[in-house]
Amino acid sequence: MEPGAILPDHEHVLIEQTYVLEGSLVCAEGECAAGNFVWRPAGSRHKAWSPNGGLMIGIFQVPNKFFGKAGETDMLENDWAATWSEATNFIAKRKN
Repeated sequence: MEPGAILPDHEHVLIEQTYVLEGSLVCAEGECAAGNFVWRPAGSRHKAWSPNGGLMIGIFQVPNKFFGKAGETDMLENDWAATWSEATNFIAKRKN
């Protein structure tokens, strides 16, 4: 992430895991600095930013759901439900 970059309001539909290689990632819950690992449970919603920039490895089971003027979208501003709901339904069926 570039210094000052903001990841706008989004939901982690399924589990998200992030390892910070350089810099830091900040949210309302605190700061995750280089060498830290953080995970978020399914359904968690927040925004994040990187005041001084950072390099992270993010692992997602499905893309985040962003909330903005275009409604609920993925990172490319595609309609989230139309693009990804089949993937989440498949995962839910496998759990049963």
